Parts: sequence; C-alpha cells; structure tokens
Amino acid sequence: MHSTNETVLRELAQRLQQGEHCWLISITSTWGSSPRPAGSLLLWSEHNGAVGSLSGGCVEDNLLEALAQGQFSSHVQQQRYGISAEEASRLRLPCGGAMELLLEPIAATPEHQQQAQHIVALLDDHQGFTRSTDLTSGHVEITPAKPHKPELSQTQFNNYLGPRFRLLLVGANQVAEYLAEFTHPLDFDIFVCDPRPNAFDHWPHPFTHNLQDMPDDVVRAWASDPLCAIVTLSHDPRVDDMALMEALTTNAFYIGAMGSKRTTEARIQRLQQLDLNNEQIAKLHAPVGLDIGSKTPAEIALSIAAHLLQQRGKAH
Repeated sequence: MHSTNETVLRELAQRLQQGEHCWLISITSTWGSSPRPAGSLLLWSEHNGAVGSLSGGCVEDNLLEALAQGQFSSHVQQQRYGISAEEASRLRLPCGGAMELLLEPIAATPEHQQQAQHIVALLDDHQGFTRSTDLTSGHVEITPAKPHKPELSQTQFNNYLGPRFRLLLVGANQVAEYLAEFTHPLDFDIFVCDPRPNAFDHWPHPFTHNLQDMPDDVVRAWASDPLCAIVTLSHDPRVDDMALMEALTTNAFYIGAMGSKRTTEARIQRLQQLDLNNEQIAKLHAPVGLDIGSKTPAEIALSIAAHLLQQRGKAH
C-alpha cells in the first residue's frame, strides 16, 4: 500500500523509462481551506494521463486541460489558483482556499531516468529524502533527509517525499483494531501480525496489511528502520517476546509492549535472558502508552496512539 505521492514517483520512473515526456506538479503553498496539503503531487503525460491529486476538483480539470492543449512553456514555472473569490468559486475550491503550484516538465533523458530510478530505490529501501527543485533552472537534487514540512523560498522548493511511517501491531485483538483505526488517519502504513490460523477471520479494517508469519520474521522484513514503530499486543508471551527480541535490535523509533507493571517486570527478566543488553531493553516502552488511567480496549489504544504521535515528533 503506497501513499499517493509514492505512487506518483514510481509511475514517473516507469513513464520516463518508456520514453514519455512528463509533467510533475507539486503544491508548494496553500492558504485557507485547501483540499490537499503542500507537498502533494500530480503526474501527467500525454499518453497515460494523470496520477495523483491536487484538489480532487476543477483545479485539476483546468490544469490538465491546459497541459493537454500545450498552454505551458517547456520550463519550470509557478501557477496560482483560487486567489480571487471569483476564481475560487469557479474552480470549486473551499471557501477562501488557494494554492500555489510548481510545474516541472521532465523529459525522458538518461539523466532524468536515472534520477527517477534512484528515487524508486530509496523508496524500496524505505528511506526518506528531499527533492529540491531550483525555481529558475529546474535542476533537481535528491538528498537523504528526515521527514520535514515542504519549504518554499524565492529560489528553491524542498519537498520531503519519503515513504510513510510504518506501524507493526503484533496480535489481531480488540486493542489492535482500535489502534489501527486511530493511527490510520495519522498517516501510518499499518501491518498486523498474528500467526494464529483464524486470527483475521473477523478483522474489520481493509486498509491494513495482515500477516500470519512468525513475528520475528515480520519485524526483520517490514519494521526494522527508523520510520517504523512496533507494538506487541497479543497477551501471549511466546508471540510478544519473539517480536521484541528482534525489534529491540532494530532502529525502529518506537517499540512498545502492552501489559501491567507486573507483566512488564517478568517480560524484562525474560528479555535479559535472551542476550539483549540493558541499552537495547531500555528502548522498550512498557507498559505501553501514555498514563491516562486507561482500562478499556479503546482507551488503551488511544493512549498508545497519543504516545506514538508524541514520540514520532521527537524522533523526526
């Protein structure tokens, strides 16, 4: 499951490889009630049309029609929509909304093809990066980066375009259901691991990746880098400990385990016997979540989601 921007970037690489001349359009700034945030991408080429989203409405229709008619010159340029009340109404932007766009023509040259493939490789490795565009020359540079807000200056647009944060939940129970529901709108790409044969028979969420593999294998394959969070929720020490003994050796920015203080003390003793050192064990948030006096599955999930959001901000 890719984010919209990641889908656009992968499609750009594919179209350039096929020899298509493309336009990449970025939202650089927004004012008022803009439907899509700054940093959002849209890709267009004559043969395969558009991928991505800027407004979901008439801004896109107006822009794509202008591209198809060749109304834009073949160099990087900025375009504003919804500045006047008349234009906002005509283009069906929300009341007071406006946006500024950066239009980049990208020819299928070896240089552009190579750069697009480099971006795909970074996405495959789950690495974040900044795509910096010179507003005069159109020259683009790709540099490794932690997540940041889009930055527009008089000379350059810097857009973070890395992969989404990934959340691995171990145990497909009611707390996991609520936690997936709460964190999905926070832009986490959610994986749920439970090796039990019928674990997902009644799982309610279509947006999660559901895996019935062993949790240590899932951690190694899907949740080992600094953009990942891992939370064990299964209530089965054999399952949770298997995930934790692997997770605590990774660079995941958040590792948590559900359980009481007494359960946590016993868990730490077991982890110490599994050749994990004190520094690794100290990365464990247990009992997991913020201390808000939570008792019910929904309250526990809410406390974990809030703590995840807090720690994500500190780490990135």
